[in-house]
Amino acid sequence: MIFDLKNEAAEAIPNFKGGEGEFIAKIHFDGMNKIIHGTLEPGSTIGRHTHEGDSEIIYILSGSGTVEDDGRLVGIEAGQCHYCPKGHTHSLKNNGTENLVFFAVVPVQ
Repeated sequence: MIFDLKNEAAEAIPNFKGGEGEFIAKIHFDGMNKIIHGTLEPGSTIGRHTHEGDSEIIYILSGSGTVEDDGRLVGIEAGQCHYCPKGHTHSLKNNGTENLVFFAVVPVQ
């Protein structure tokens, strides 16, 4: 299956998961997976949350930021991948000077 995220409508979600600023997301959901092209502007965050019934894979396309991974802060940049397994907690912050752009997959179980 091929779908074209560049032609999906972008949604600006303020304070996503209790974060700061806006999360700009293009989301494709087929009932089994959420496939996301996301952007965080400088200073914006995705708030700390736990993946109770699913997991998440985030691949950074451009920019840099910080991941809170089960309470531990880790820098992340373009070309790196963050995996949050089921039952674990994370957040994402753009503390850089350019947009943090990423591709994420959340398999719904």
